[in-house]
Amino acid sequence: MIAKFKYIICAFCVIFSVAACVDNDDDVPMNYYTSTKLTAAGLLEENPEQFSDFIDVLKRTPYFSLLSTYGNFTLFAPTNDAMYKYVTKMGYMSVADIPTETCDTLARTHIIKKGAFFTTDISEGSLPELNMDDGYIVLSSDSDVYNNNALIYYINKNARIIERDDSVTNGVVHVIDNVITSSSLLLPDKIAEDSTLTLFSQALELTGMADSLVKYIDETYSCGIDSVHTGAMVRCTSGSALYTRSFWPEKRFFKYTAFVETDSVYAKHGIYTIEDLTAYAKKVYDQTYPEDAGLYDDNPRHRKNPLNRFISYHLLPRIGQYNSWVMSGELREHCWYTSISDPEEFYETMCPGTIMRFAGPSAGLFINRKGLQNNVKVRGVKVLSPSESGSTDQNALNGVYHYLDNILAYTTQVRDVVLNCRIRIDATVLSPDFMNCNGRGRYGEDILTGFKNQYITDWIVSDETYVGVHSDVGYWNSYQANAVCISGIFDVSFKLPPVPSGTYEVRLGYTVGEERGVVQVYLNNEPCGIPVDLRVYGPDPNIGWVEDTDDPDENVANDKAMHNKGYMKAMDSYRPWDAEGPLRNNNWNLRRVLTTKYLDSEQTYYLRFRQVLDDSERYWSFDYIELCPKSVYGSPEGEDTH
Repeated sequence: MIAKFKYIICAFCVIFSVAACVDNDDDVPMNYYTSTKLTAAGLLEENPEQFSDFIDVLKRTPYFSLLSTYGNFTLFAPTNDAMYKYVTKMGYMSVADIPTETCDTLARTHIIKKGAFFTTDISEGSLPELNMDDGYIVLSSDSDVYNNNALIYYINKNARIIERDDSVTNGVVHVIDNVITSSSLLLPDKIAEDSTLTLFSQALELTGMADSLVKYIDETYSCGIDSVHTGAMVRCTSGSALYTRSFWPEKRFFKYTAFVETDSVYAKHGIYTIEDLTAYAKKVYDQTYPEDAGLYDDNPRHRKNPLNRFISYHLLPRIGQYNSWVMSGELREHCWYTSISDPEEFYETMCPGTIMRFAGPSAGLFINRKGLQNNVKVRGVKVLSPSESGSTDQNALNGVYHYLDNILAYTTQVRDVVLNCRIRIDATVLSPDFMNCNGRGRYGEDILTGFKNQYITDWIVSDETYVGVHSDVGYWNSYQANAVCISGIFDVSFKLPPVPSGTYEVRLGYTVGEERGVVQVYLNNEPCGIPVDLRVYGPDPNIGWVEDTDDPDENVANDKAMHNKGYMKAMDSYRPWDAEGPLRNNNWNLRRVLTTKYLDSEQTYYLRFRQVLDDSERYWSFDYIELCPKSVYGSPEGEDTH
């Protein structure tokens, strides 16, 4: 099955398909790839006039031998000219003068160990796997006006791919004209280094929010090498293969994302000084929070100060590359019914009590957009792609920043119009740790990224519980082709993202299975009705799932009857890769209305799920949650099925 669907990653604007190791010419599209019988290391050695300096670097590390072995690598190979530029820039007399420790870092920076990525499979954004130095490889492109506008590919903005897609027996090699280097700057310093962001950087410092973006590695975290490299078999799937291998991250990172406006964007709104920006923030946030107007103006470090709110709404305590925020690429094209729904996701920001709505129409990535394709009610703010963002590398040691084409703010329109919608949140979004270790969006084979229970931000997990994020597998019968798999005699709580104050139906999206168990659900430790039996399929009389007919009115009536019992069908906007219809057609994909509750944006709410069966072999495939406001579920025209 994996071979049929290759490897798939869910991310915004692009999906990366993984090309398997090439053992014969028949496996290679000859119009793109150079078929060889060499390993990656062998290809370098066959061309010493081009790669002798990089070979010298690799041979001072364990990685030349690694590239000679069986595997599925992506290697970015700098030419001798590229190495000369690097040596000159760094002040070395020759390649031999590069310290061994630096050689080790250079080697790891240029190798992706898990996956062979071809440019024919890659568009805009980061590759789904980190390099061996735990860094992102970000691809952008441009047109070569001197060569019939042929595409030029760049790695991390500064290394041009001059020979691409050399297929080898253990992966693929791309030849580059510059050495890939990683920034040693933390995110606030990286932003300060960008001469186009002087106002944003000033405000970041003035509000003290720069101090909130400086953590990097959790020194209290440790993980055994066996758990990192060998993993363990965990009960987290259905069918004949009941166990899936889980791997734990070797390190725990703190990472951040900033969405930033350049000085030129501010200038279009008459903002030229920090005083102008402060006045703009006050105008917006005094309207959004009239009860706080004038109370905190003299203290920009106060979390209710208008400028503080303005800046912190631009910040998220997780890293997300351009293509990481919503579904995209092949998975989007095959699995999302884009004629009825744009791919979306919601994320909590560092401004207390606020979230962002991300949308991925064909026009690009937008924040706080409301509409479908070209039928837009609120345009929102566009996030510029790497190719639209110039030549500056936007990656810091502990995060990344993205340019915006207009001013981003949590306005009354965002609160009352854009977020007046059914807020569906994938389970893999519900902790920054799921993204910061590259667990969310991991492609391909059935694997789990496991998490140590005390190291999951916004989660409280009992000792008897396993929590892992399943890789994206397109044929999975789950929303976004993934899930958070929870097993054991589990007891887990997680923080709900804040929503605008109002009455909401709190819903659970899940897949049914005989191995799943029974869970009692609590909201802030108040029971949400009777336990949910995750083993019971839709046609059960207590649920009332009825297959759709050709009569729309009859379908609406059936949906209403099912909703009256506290259940709903899954969405009709998403389908598994090889399925003939949407998840709505499956009686094992359900939504359960857990409770109807007034939610205050300034309060914190936790959902708790406790396994009530005394059986450690039970598990729960946690798919998504929905926070649906009364204005939507109780509207006269009814809630849509998307």
